[in-house]
Amino acid sequence: MTAQASRPRVFAVRTVVISDLHLGSRSEGDVLRRRVARDALLERLDGADRLVLLGDTVELRQGPAREAMAVARPVLEELGGALGADAEVILVPGNHDHALVAPWIERRGAHVEPPPLGLEEHPGAAASAGSEAIAAWVAPAKLTVAYPGIWLRDDVYATHGHYLDRHTTVPTFERLGAGIMGRLVGAVPDEDAKPDDYEAALAPLYAWMNAMAERSGSGKRRPPSSASAEAWRVLGGDGHRPLRGRLLAGILPLGISGVNRLGLGPVKADFSAEELRRAGVASMAEVVTRLGMQAKHVLFGHTHRAGPFANDDSLEWTLPGGGRLTNTGCWVYEALFLQRGRSSPYWPGSIVELRDEGPPILSRLLTEVDPDALKAPDRE
Repeated sequence: MTAQASRPRVFAVRTVVISDLHLGSRSEGDVLRRRVARDALLERLDGADRLVLLGDTVELRQGPAREAMAVARPVLEELGGALGADAEVILVPGNHDHALVAPWIERRGAHVEPPPLGLEEHPGAAASAGSEAIAAWVAPAKLTVAYPGIWLRDDVYATHGHYLDRHTTVPTFERLGAGIMGRLVGAVPDEDAKPDDYEAALAPLYAWMNAMAERSGSGKRRPPSSASAEAWRVLGGDGHRPLRGRLLAGILPLGISGVNRLGLGPVKADFSAEELRRAGVASMAEVVTRLGMQAKHVLFGHTHRAGPFANDDSLEWTLPGGGRLTNTGCWVYEALFLQRGRSSPYWPGSIVELRDEGPPILSRLLTEVDPDALKAPDRE
């Protein structure tokens, strides 16, 4: 399926796009479990025709799926009920909820060589047991499952953005894991790459992580919401690094040099907020270029860093062909990234709205909400 063939006609609809809800996170940083955040989103959904859940909707990495799904259910039921029977919910799995589409990916190649994955495939609501459950929860709205992305308009493509982990220079766990797998399955072609070139290295990594989560058992541990959060706290610029952080920061360049010599990079010994932003945007642009996306606008999430905002360098978000990237942000309260408070681009509650014409509009719904109403409750 070519990118052009998969594109729908222009729809005269109002579409709301949100990503990285991480419902069911054991950190309890997923703010949509709190009434004040849910009400703000429900108000903005009034009159919407489509709601796009652009990846990492459910947190399936931190424990058994049953725990996260139990938290997700009432939230998704309320969203679906508010949208109504004439609306559509589009579920685009990401890396933390890749298990929602993984069974379908495995089935399609179980007996015969499957055709290459296109930029937009439709596995159906029965892609997995999890997607079937979500379809029931969002009723009466209709659920559409799309992967690895979806053309929302002839000129607008939306995907979670996890493919960027094969290119980013930030040495997160997934970047290094993708580097190791990439040595086994081969590099992503510079041109005419296919989603399968990314899935070959990333899908086995996700399957292993999901298997570990399923076997972790119930618990009350409260991990960071993202793999890079703890690394940023220890090695980055939070201004209060413990002694072990200062020591690790001193020896990190030596380790990074070794990683690059082994061909697992290239990565940098830089966890600054500026580098996290720059690397995320640049590596997503690399994905767009290698997959040959002919889109004027590409929406993605994954990094939790919304943008571009007025104070961002617009050229940084501009694609080589003249298109533009927009990051949908997240719905997770992660204190490590919120030292600037409500002005932080990591502040939860960002959405992108799309009409039948005009550019995507990025806005923030929770900047007036008291942080204490969004934070996870303190626990001993």
